[in-house]
Amino acid sequence: MKIKTIAALAGGTVATAAIMKKNNICPKCVAKNLLSNFKVTDPGADKYNNGVALTPPMGWASWNKFRHHISEDIIYDIAVAMKNSGLADAGYQFVNIDDCWQSSMRDDQGRLQSDFTTFPSGIPTLCKKVNDLGLKLGIYSSNGSLTCEDLPASLGHERIDAETFARWGVEYFKYDFCHNTPIPRIAPDVENIRIEIPGEVAEKIYTADMATLSGNAKLMNEAKLPTGKYVTGLCAGNGKMIFSNVEAEKDGIYALTIGIHKGIQADKYAEIVVNETAVYPIIAGPSRGFTKDGRLQTRVYLKKGKNTIMIHNPIGSKMDSAAKQYANMGKELKRATKLVAEETGMPEKPITFSICEWGKNMPWKWGATAGNLWRTTPDIRPTWYSILGIYEFNVRLWKYATIGGWNDPDMLEVGNGNLTDDENRAHFSLWCMMAAPLILGNDLRTFLKEDGTADTDNKTLKIVTNKDAIAINQDKRGLQCRRIQFGSVDILAKPLENKELALCVFNKTSKEIEQEIDIEDIIELGWIDLPEALQYEVYDIWNNKTTVTKEDFETTVPGHGVSLFRIKAL
Repeated sequence: MKIKTIAALAGGTVATAAIMKKNNICPKCVAKNLLSNFKVTDPGADKYNNGVALTPPMGWASWNKFRHHISEDIIYDIAVAMKNSGLADAGYQFVNIDDCWQSSMRDDQGRLQSDFTTFPSGIPTLCKKVNDLGLKLGIYSSNGSLTCEDLPASLGHERIDAETFARWGVEYFKYDFCHNTPIPRIAPDVENIRIEIPGEVAEKIYTADMATLSGNAKLMNEAKLPTGKYVTGLCAGNGKMIFSNVEAEKDGIYALTIGIHKGIQADKYAEIVVNETAVYPIIAGPSRGFTKDGRLQTRVYLKKGKNTIMIHNPIGSKMDSAAKQYANMGKELKRATKLVAEETGMPEKPITFSICEWGKNMPWKWGATAGNLWRTTPDIRPTWYSILGIYEFNVRLWKYATIGGWNDPDMLEVGNGNLTDDENRAHFSLWCMMAAPLILGNDLRTFLKEDGTADTDNKTLKIVTNKDAIAINQDKRGLQCRRIQFGSVDILAKPLENKELALCVFNKTSKEIEQEIDIEDIIELGWIDLPEALQYEVYDIWNNKTTVTKEDFETTVPGHGVSLFRIKAL
């Protein structure tokens, strides 16, 4: 059977739909959200660009194997195993602590602190020990009031937590989504704004009728308000009010007091945008009290002369909320690492930022502006159908992978559960082809012999240290594969440096199959830059075998297995 393009097999198979249902992935949502709309929320937005994760991150994380049963001894033993097994030489560098490293209480200064009994030496000490091995330590929190295991988390504590992590020296941060509270879509109704220098009596008042309104913003009358008017309709990204001539006597920090009309019995949010660049967020609770008017305050920087102040609530959806919250933490991480470098005089240690909100708010659309990688799916499990379901979803997101920003289909389960060797090879190969982060989740201590040296006969270790498979994942072009055949047998193509091509034949069935590959048919797809040639060198990565062909070749693929090739023109 020769290769068939995805267009010829559009719609998938009944088996694929069943797998996606089993893994809580909605096929209709996939079709609607992925196939019909490859468009980022803000095409003009800047990439996160913190100088790290220029290829997909490689490392290990504690959750898949140890879950909440972790300690500093286990983490350090894993780091030693990473070094002694040869994983570090193969490119793995991060040793990531997941949930349950922290105490249930912050310290007297409001900072997170490690569990008093399982991590008694503290994270800075552990970080130094891991660094001394030539490796990097990662840490975990959640974008909510608590972590997934109900321990202190970082929503509302972004600045102090980012500075804490930076001072500890960690270089990877996984930010989960448990106990999240979305930013309100409702905005306060604004009566006026007042500008004054803190401590000085003089103030300038700008009433609602002095603002320019747009969208749903509307000027309303209210006799019981001091000015008799207020602006409503600033909610959910649908309305704005702009004061264009706000006077400041000199450059500096000013107190901005917003007079509001009470009455909205809900949480409210607004952003104050000064001179179209600086953004100051304000959150307010439900409006209660005996009076009709109230106030909100913040401090803003104004330049001497005329300034513009815009008030609006840009949060139109839960996706907007998640994107803003994660972007906020990302900014704090970059600020914190720069601050610590300036304070210590040491080189900056950027933190690789892993966004983990499970794909609920389509992070592939905004993740590249907020962090280095973003989870696209629910949690992975060490079963074939979990791996297959997650692959089916993530493989469609190829347009969003970018250097420094990666689709993350979750950590690797290679070596966990009852996966067969063929399934382990397939799992690892698919993640390599999808330019996914290679974050191991098994017990790395099993890769060592009793004398502490590498067990070079360990089949799982051979899989995860295969230098040719890893080279496909770490290729500097940073492209995620595209699926060019879709069905019970998928074919994936990934252009590489030097106009070479990685090709993966993925057999989803339980029976061995024969697949014929026509190289010229693949080149004719148009986006493959493998040059046309009289001969091609085809390297079979898992069988360590090289052949030369004029145009086509055949491969035998085991059930739940793959054939993985690197092809170049001669």
